[in-house]
Amino acid sequence: MTDEELMRFALAEAERAFALGEVPVGAVVAKNGEVVAAAHNTRETEKNATHHAELLAIDRACRALGGWRLWQCDLFVTLEPCPMCAGAIVNSRIRRVVYGAKDEKAGCCGSVTDLFALPFNHRPVVESGLLEEESRALLQKFFERLRQQRREGSKPKWKKPQS
Repeated sequence: MTDEELMRFALAEAERAFALGEVPVGAVVAKNGEVVAAAHNTRETEKNATHHAELLAIDRACRALGGWRLWQCDLFVTLEPCPMCAGAIVNSRIRRVVYGAKDEKAGCCGSVTDLFALPFNHRPVVESGLLEEESRALLQKFFERLRQQRREGSKPKWKKPQS
């Protein structure tokens, strides 16, 4: 698969998160252009602060490949990784991170800070802006819907994901 196809796969995961009422972020771990694992945010539905798309995809990739070192893998994610996810990327040795939209409030690939520029034992290659418009539009649509629900006085309903 091409980088664009892999990012479109991540966008499909983000759409799944959107349908659940989750912040629509999707992630894919690929090896040699083939999907190893994919995930989307489930923080609200699972009531777990660590259920970011990147962490879930990395965990699934480690299980699928039988080890924690993902040095031959690339991560495609619709939103710039936060500090927690950047730490997991360093620790899992992901070789390349490709993300769509910048995160001006928590992004750690250059927006707020660049954790990968620090002298850690591993530094992935970072590429930004792939399908940025689509990624950003989905996030904007989600947050507009959330604001509308609040204006109407209704609480967002978090759905439990289907197994």
